[in-house]
Amino acid sequence: MNHTYTNDKLTHPVLDKDNILPSIPSPSDIDYHVKKPTHGQFESCTNNFWWCLQNVAKGIWRDELPYAKLMFEYTTRDCLDKMINWWIGMEHDFGVSTGKLGKYFKYYLPSTYWKMYEATYSNSDYQQMWHSMFTACELFRELSLDVATYFGFIYPKTDDNNITKFLKHIKELPADAKDIY
Repeated sequence: MNHTYTNDKLTHPVLDKDNILPSIPSPSDIDYHVKKPTHGQFESCTNNFWWCLQNVAKGIWRDELPYAKLMFEYTTRDCLDKMINWWIGMEHDFGVSTGKLGKYFKYYLPSTYWKMYEATYSNSDYQQMWHSMFTACELFRELSLDVATYFGFIYPKTDDNNITKFLKHIKELPADAKDIY
């Protein structure tokens, strides 16, 4: 018999016609509840979110679609999703699971935040990508400030302001510019 049978609290025996399976408690998603962030996790998440956005912006400006899209999805979205998880956890006393890859975000986020989150998904149109990126910034900022306040963490307002200013600069930079400054 598999010795890991009882390791996952969501295990539910479907059929045990020979009555050989050990007795296990009723299924529970407690192992998958959102966990509280440490101070270091929060700092790392906010730092990665803001500083990696520069790469997305430069990728768009340089017409490097694969690079810009991957940088957004692998760095920006990852940090945004972590912050959403922490915010939802905070709102529900860390007693809920947001599901695999955030499948329950829609259920737990207020409709205004959910609509913003939906708008962070873009196609390959650069104008839409800019809009998605700035929407992600706004949503991340709002949720991060709440999470920081709740846990007594310091939100990096200077990084937010400086990077947002840089992103706006790159967005308005002519395509034939010789450098970014």
